[in-house]
Amino acid sequence: MKTIQPSNAANLISDGATLLIGGFMGAGTPPRLIDALVKLGRRDLTVIANDTARPGVGIGKLIDAKLVSRIVTSHIGTNPETQRQMIAGEVRVDLVPQGTLVERIRAGGFGLGGVLTQTGLGTLAAQGKQVVEVDGKTFLLELPLKADFALINARRADYLGNLEYALTSRNFNPIMAMAAGTVIAEAEDMVPVGVIPPDAVMTPHVLIQYLVCKESANG
Repeated sequence: MKTIQPSNAANLISDGATLLIGGFMGAGTPPRLIDALVKLGRRDLTVIANDTARPGVGIGKLIDAKLVSRIVTSHIGTNPETQRQMIAGEVRVDLVPQGTLVERIRAGGFGLGGVLTQTGLGTLAAQGKQVVEVDGKTFLLELPLKADFALINARRADYLGNLEYALTSRNFNPIMAMAAGTVIAEAEDMVPVGVIPPDAVMTPHVLIQYLVCKESANG
């Protein structure tokens, strides 16, 4: 694991990259990494995330800057700008039921061939998807989701890169850390090794390639 400045982390990400971005309505989304991507102006990004937050918040900043060409997400109802861009044909939105989205990411991280679910049967969500029968029941085969990078946020990180999350930040961040080629983590606080209780470590340091440095405090 290497420590890195937000601007240098953003430089690792090329135009057209696929990103898993943690968070739940902005909570658990890495703010300095998002700001660095916006400043750098990386374009044509594919974002896999629970939602696009709100204008000016979290992933909403990427949407505002028109840096995203495709979104795989569970809902966009809280971001009118995402809706506007979708209707205008400026961004492609793939809506995935929230539980299915998490399971598809888990499948990508654990090397599974897919997920069988009855969610979406008989709806638009089933169009073009393979149907599988198991014990007389019908399921949709949902394929795994993986990404070039996972951008995740933690409440605390120790100096090795072990991560602890708070509240709803645990919904997507830990599973996304399993499903990307490169994991870049940002932490609200840095602590010595041993301060985070072992049982509280949700993402072990071996999964983290880069940890964004904590901002310097003056005064």
